[in-house]
Amino acid sequence: MGGASEAVARVGEEPDVVTGESAPAARAPAGQASAGWKVLPIVEGLVLLIALVLPWVLQDYLTVFATRVVILALFALSFDLVWGYAGIMSFGQALFFGAAGYGVALMARDLNVTSILLILPAGTLIGLTAALLLGGFLLLGRYPSSVIFVSLGTLTGSYAADRLARGWYYLGGQNGIPSIPPLTLGNYEFEEGPVYYYMVLGILVVVYLLCRFLVRSQFGLALAGLRENEQRIAFFGYKAQHLKAIIFAVGGTIAGLAGSLYAFHEGFVWPNMLGVVFSTQVVLYVLFGGSGTLIGAVIGTVIIEGVSFWLSDNYRDVWPIILGVLLLLVIMFRPLGLISFVLGERERVGSFGKAPSKESGNAAP
Repeated sequence: MGGASEAVARVGEEPDVVTGESAPAARAPAGQASAGWKVLPIVEGLVLLIALVLPWVLQDYLTVFATRVVILALFALSFDLVWGYAGIMSFGQALFFGAAGYGVALMARDLNVTSILLILPAGTLIGLTAALLLGGFLLLGRYPSSVIFVSLGTLTGSYAADRLARGWYYLGGQNGIPSIPPLTLGNYEFEEGPVYYYMVLGILVVVYLLCRFLVRSQFGLALAGLRENEQRIAFFGYKAQHLKAIIFAVGGTIAGLAGSLYAFHEGFVWPNMLGVVFSTQVVLYVLFGGSGTLIGAVIGTVIIEGVSFWLSDNYRDVWPIILGVLLLLVIMFRPLGLISFVLGERERVGSFGKAPSKESGNAAP
């Protein structure tokens, strides 16, 4: 595997692996590449700073809305890992999100369990289990799975879960499960407001940092190579389908965590949380912000939810049309998302190990 590790370490240096074409950014001088690396931490720091001060400047009802957006940003992270880094188009990401939401809602309703120390691990485990089951079926067959097969398979799973929830009386049918009690920690109840907001924001930051560490590791570079040229990565000795199954399970785990938080924040769960509409919604978040960057998923979620909230309040009759046109324009003119205005293609892949010196590059035959 030594040769494979070295080859993956050079993923960012070979245009046909990274971009599929001879991109100037891939052959940029070392000074320009290192300068580009400084952009991402600045963007991340600004987003975090804005998020920290929001409850101090927003009204109470807007803080509640901001909490919901932060939870959805966590959900978007799960999809960005799966699609933005591994190239798996999961049209059923809401299946893991909603399954965890329903699972913790049943725990609260039937078992009277509301402790955050039990609810969040349970929701995370439900998302992981669902992702392992579906991913094992779609990705670990005898023959490699095509993109279309996985896309339609996840779409079918999400649709089937939606129909099952609507027709199952135990899950509340069309009405879902209402009146979920608040999360608790001992005798303390997490009510909607700044405390709940900062708790959710802290979870998002921790998960984001873990994801950043993952995608900047050699495993993350293998995923980047997998996204751009699966055959090349398989030639290097990596089991492509196993890599896909691992990141698919990680994405389901994060989606389950987000779903459990969402259920208790909203106070009820309903079949749409499992369905195709919600799955498509998270695709738009990542596509609008910029896939394969993590921070793009967060920014896309914030902008789409914020613009939707403002448009629905001011243009109640035509706001979906305005939002649709806006999304279409961004996709047409900035295919890599809004984050591409400040981040180059090189930063979507990262690097592993030390960059070769200029002298050694000139001395190479």
